[in-house]
Formats: sequence, structure tokens, C-alpha cells
Amino acid sequence: MNAAWYGRPGLLNLLLPLEGLFRVVAALRRRHIVPQPCGAPVIVVGNIAVGGSGKTPAVVAIVEFLQQRGFRPGVVSRGYGAKPDHYPYLVTADSPADEGGDEPCLIARRLGVPVAIDPDRVAAATFLVEELSCDVIVSDDGLQHYRLARNVEVLLVDGQRGFGNGHCLPVGPLREPVARASTVDMTLINGVARADLGVQGFAMTLAGTQLVNLHTGVAQSLTEWGAVGKPVHALAGIGHPPRFFQLLRDQGLEVSEHAFGDHYPYTADDLRFGDNQPLVMTEKDAVKCRGIAPKDAWYLPVSAQLPESFYRELAVRLQRFE
Repeated sequence: MNAAWYGRPGLLNLLLPLEGLFRVVAALRRRHIVPQPCGAPVIVVGNIAVGGSGKTPAVVAIVEFLQQRGFRPGVVSRGYGAKPDHYPYLVTADSPADEGGDEPCLIARRLGVPVAIDPDRVAAATFLVEELSCDVIVSDDGLQHYRLARNVEVLLVDGQRGFGNGHCLPVGPLREPVARASTVDMTLINGVARADLGVQGFAMTLAGTQLVNLHTGVAQSLTEWGAVGKPVHALAGIGHPPRFFQLLRDQGLEVSEHAFGDHYPYTADDLRFGDNQPLVMTEKDAVKCRGIAPKDAWYLPVSAQLPESFYRELAVRLQRFE
């Protein structure tokens, strides 16, 4: 499907009538859903294309910025794939991934901020404001969750894949038409932007310098591994695994690729490859694999590198509701 979504639609053109229906429904939802406030300012970080765009690292960077400015931020998420016994569900550093979801668990463990999941993001945000005294909410995804009133919309765009073939689901990867990109407040472009991207924004890169053992927490330099061309099995169950594999190769590692679907539910057998090469995975995958991974398993924490100009503009927008 990705090959057609990010290339020529081919036989997917047969689904053009369904795309037309999808566009009508998307437009009606945006026009008629009444946004509901949660009692605090809301920053939504999301995308209009299906697949990985670096959204969660951007959320982490924005939350850290808010903390530095003295805010008490909380994060809300749908919690894709999570199966808690109640909603809203407060995700903590100790929450299992099958209850809290991989991305919310990653954020809770990395930042220690309140994280709530609920398919109804208004309920999750209101819970954080009323019960935990959060004074600003960051929504991890949810650009299309129009019931949650928002003060700032931040759009993530993959610099190379862009908006794919330009079609909405199911012919293309878009949740909303490309024109939606012109209505957001700020845009982050992850990676080098191709010449025909068709949108401008702040440049964002992802960087990681240390590998961390899943079991011991011991950290080792990624540069040192790369200097000797260390062969590794690289595992990624994210929206766009090739980006992770290329990041490792750029550091000099010899990579055997193992790509899985986004939010993939791993088993122990998925993590064993019949040799003694170390296993390297994303931090998002590590949240789910710690209890089943072999001893020589490592994850690479990455951080979003955002320009000061992005933070300056965000600070100006924050002044409106300080």
C-alpha cells in the first residue's frame, strides 16, 4: 500500500469514488463539530498523512520547552492499541504498554509528566486540568479530533515523503486534503525537504548519540559502535522504519533490517535471529519489548532538534494565553 500511496496510485484509482466520499465526510466533520474547551490552552501536534513523521519526538521537545518556561504541561493521546480497564487512563512510567500504549508510555517514562489516554481527547484533557492541575495540554496527534478546542496547531511533514501521491484515503495517505496544511499555525518539516514538497516550515532533525541496554540501562556510544562498523539486527515497528535504519547506517553500523508495522505487538520469537549479533531498536519498540528481548538488546533514544526560531514563535503564541 505504501508504494502506491507514495508513488503512482495505479489500481487504487479504482477507489476514487471512496476517496470522494472520504473527503466529503472529512469536510463535514470539520465544519459541523463544535470544539469543546478543556479549561487550559491546547497545543495539537499532528499530521495529515498516515505514517511516521517524527511526531512523538516533536511532542517531547515541545513539552520540555513548556517546562522550561514554568508551565505544568500534560499530554493527551488516543492511546492506539492500548486496552486499559477504564478511561481516562493515567499513564505513568510504570504502566505496561498494553494498557497505556507505546507512545504514551514512552512520553511518560522520558519526561515524567502527566499523560492521559482516551479516545475522547476532551475527556482526557479535562481530567488532566481538573484532577492534576495541568495548565497547558499538548495533544500527541489529534489534528483531526475537532471536538478538542485548540489554541495552536503544529503540523509535522516528512521532508522526503511529503504528502505522497496527494490523494486522501484510501487512494492516498492523506487524512485530509493537502489544503489543510495551509490552515495550521506552525509547520515542522522532518529531514531534508525535497524540492517539490509544496509547503514551507521549520526544519527538524532527529538525533541520537547513545545506545541503551534494555535490561541494564547501561549506555554506550553510537559513534563507537559505528567506528568499527558493528553488525547489528535493527528492528523498527514505527510509521516509517527506513528512516531509523538509515540513521544507524549513517553512523557506520552494518544493518540487517527487520521492519514491522506501526504499533506491532511483538513476541519473543520476533526478536531472535539465530546468531549473536546485538539487536538495536527504537525507543518506542523498547517500551513493548523489555520483558521479552534477548540480553544483547539495545534501543536508541532520539531527540528532535528544532531551531530557535520555532521556539521563539511558539513563545509569542504562548504569551496570548499566559
